[in-house]
Amino acid sequence: MSRNRRVHAWSIALVCALVFLFSASPLQVLRANQDPVPPPAAGQDPAAPAAGRGAGRGGPQPYASVVTNAFTSDDGVFKVHTNKSPDTVLFEIPNTQLDKDFVWDVSIKKTTIGAGFGGQNVSSRTVRWTKRGDRLLLLNMDYSITADADEMVARAVADANYPAIISTLPIAAYNADRSASVVDMTTFFKDGVAEFRAGAAIGGRGVAADRSFLERAVSFPENVNVEAMLTFTGGGAADAGGGGGGRAGGAARGMRGPSGTVVVHHSILKLPDTPMMSRNYDERVGYDSDNKVSFGTDEHRSVRDQIINRFRLEKKDPNAAVSDPVKPITYYVDPATPAKWVPFVKKGVMAWAPAFEAAGFRNAIQVLDAPKDPEWSAEDARYSVIHWVPTQAESQTYINDPRSGEILSANLSVYPNIATYGDTWYFVQAGAVDKRAQKLPLPDDLQGELLRFVVSHQIGHTLGLTHNLKASALYTVAQVRDPKWVKENSFVASIMDDARFNYVAQPEDNMDPADLIPKIGPYDKFAIKWGYAPVPNAKSPSAEHATLDQWARQQDATPYLRFSTEGAAATDPGDEAEAVGDMDAVAATSLGLKNLNRVAAFMFAGTTSKVGDPWDDLETVYGRMVTQWSTEMGHVAKVIGGLDSQQVHIGQQGVRFKTVPKAKQVEAMQFLLANAFQTPAFMVNTDVLRRIQASGAVDRVRAAQAAVLTALLQNARIDRMTEQMTIDGPTIAYSPLQFLMDLRNGVWSEAAKPGTAISIYRRNLQRTYLSQMDQKLNGTPAAGAEIRMLVKGELKALATQVKAAAAAPGLDEATRRHLVDAGEEITTILDPRIPRPAPDPAAAAAAGGRGRGGIR
Repeated sequence: MSRNRRVHAWSIALVCALVFLFSASPLQVLRANQDPVPPPAAGQDPAAPAAGRGAGRGGPQPYASVVTNAFTSDDGVFKVHTNKSPDTVLFEIPNTQLDKDFVWDVSIKKTTIGAGFGGQNVSSRTVRWTKRGDRLLLLNMDYSITADADEMVARAVADANYPAIISTLPIAAYNADRSASVVDMTTFFKDGVAEFRAGAAIGGRGVAADRSFLERAVSFPENVNVEAMLTFTGGGAADAGGGGGGRAGGAARGMRGPSGTVVVHHSILKLPDTPMMSRNYDERVGYDSDNKVSFGTDEHRSVRDQIINRFRLEKKDPNAAVSDPVKPITYYVDPATPAKWVPFVKKGVMAWAPAFEAAGFRNAIQVLDAPKDPEWSAEDARYSVIHWVPTQAESQTYINDPRSGEILSANLSVYPNIATYGDTWYFVQAGAVDKRAQKLPLPDDLQGELLRFVVSHQIGHTLGLTHNLKASALYTVAQVRDPKWVKENSFVASIMDDARFNYVAQPEDNMDPADLIPKIGPYDKFAIKWGYAPVPNAKSPSAEHATLDQWARQQDATPYLRFSTEGAAATDPGDEAEAVGDMDAVAATSLGLKNLNRVAAFMFAGTTSKVGDPWDDLETVYGRMVTQWSTEMGHVAKVIGGLDSQQVHIGQQGVRFKTVPKAKQVEAMQFLLANAFQTPAFMVNTDVLRRIQASGAVDRVRAAQAAVLTALLQNARIDRMTEQMTIDGPTIAYSPLQFLMDLRNGVWSEAAKPGTAISIYRRNLQRTYLSQMDQKLNGTPAAGAEIRMLVKGELKALATQVKAAAAAPGLDEATRRHLVDAGEEITTILDPRIPRPAPDPAAAAAAGGRGRGGIR
């Protein structure tokens, strides 16, 4: 039998098996393996063998014998019955709520230090209860594969996307008219069900039953909230638990000791009976999205669709150009937020109001203090909350309806020292222009504005918007320095860029210091309108296509409305994090370096006002300046071999990717040779260095310069330049041969000037160069044939240069030895069969001793 026939026969057998499997009921499939085990008894360790309770194997019991007088009941979307002795939670689920979709969200409310953080999301998944005999099945629903219900293929899609059974729950009792089923849910809240476990999020392995308690269970008209105080043991990483189908939360955080106690919050929220009409994703506008595969098309193939995530906004008056919404987007401020920061938090939220007005909604967004009601919970899945939590990074999550992309609620976290976190950034990036920032700590009003900025950015994410790193490259450097332009448009086109503060503006520009911090820009208003404005008379997502396409095409005439290009794969020098003015990275970085030198002049005085304190602020600011220098040099490096891009769709003029002009690439190369590969004076300021470290300044310079050199010599960059040369020719492209020659002559410029001394900083740079070349020829994996050919030629040319330079009269001994050593290293790189010199045993032992905690 041929291979093709064998594969075809095997495929038929597989399809038959799947048809049999999906034609069987879930209970038949389960019973074919084993009878499901009932959940564990109250107080029992979920990892221990389960014992029957309620119905068990004896079937449903009389209602009064299950829901006894010992239980406290709360009525809502389900009746919830709780008993604290022993801890038990019963759900009384009405038949009317069966086969309906709910979002089950798990988060950490309170925690032991080191075991995650308050407000941390653990998991979120869509579930459904369905009845099978005297059992309820809890199903995990997945809406990533779709087809219209009236399409013939819908049945096949349903069969191929059958819900996974999370748990089988014996019905403990029925109510009097059998309109509701009582099931024991205790094990779900004692971390006993993999899909909802919180232990993995904090690094716990098992639950200590004697130190774990149910705290509260409350039922509301749309949701149920349950909280449990759980003590985890074991430490270290735990099983991830759960599998697919949920939006996982933060990474595991290790417990500091053998035990960690957390309060875990479960919020089970009913999805809307009528899903919101979804809006299809467009790569030209930056929205978070859910992927779907649609089989119900006329194209006789599966079509990958994406729908954007957004809140539901509907006009009270559909015919009005601007209308109040039926239901506004509402955020609540965590009552733990210090009073002096609350106004800035609220200001950060309300900054988005003008964007929604441009989309046709008045009063679309609001921010309120948390209610005093004791039943109100910041972890309630119905509410969008800005949490004030002790974590080292701001974050945000939201709960959405996977059927439509509707954001049901959102949460973002800011941390108590957020202003301190922004202090050093602002000191380094804006201190040259804003005199308030020339001394730490910054004044409260300025720290509040930094907080406002962070909140505004994170609110944008909760509205569905993603980062738009291209926004920093959509204004000219002249516009970034123009006070009038910046006042009206900010210095980046979007607050959703990953830019921080205006480090390009100069003191002589007379910029209002308030405008050195990002604010809502024109792209943000454009994106909110594109995602939220109703499309008149459109009754389906496909009916919106022509209008949305027309709106997106505004980017052709107005470049600062553009979004990062799909598929650019880090090739666009304008698509950069932590950048300002990178439409012209050389000009922007030249101005940025001027400001760094200005900051260096007052760095010492600005960080040493706390008499009696250690030099922590000085060390932090110095490190931040080194990072800023490296970041700006990286922006220039990306110009070389770069591609300017714009996301265009069929019907728009032009191509998506264009090679950065040769003259611009050469300018970037010469700038790096003159700046990145010369020693920055502020990095070797002994007045600073001798106060913050015993040694390490030389290595710090080496590491900063090595990072730039390594980025320049990436194989992907050289391969890209080779392709550009092939496609565009020498008039447009910067040839990789010329690039490597320019780099060699710049890094080894002393070799062309006989008798020139080479400093330790430059020797380190040149050694890094040789190490990079060695990696390309002899590393694993080695570079491709084209790069190897170019590298060999460069090394042979360099060997000739260093040999002549080493023989020059009047050369200092350190430089001569370095050049001789470089020549020998080149010989070894070109022919790795030549043995390398054995390391000095004494030096190796000393290095090993230092690495293992020996004498320093």
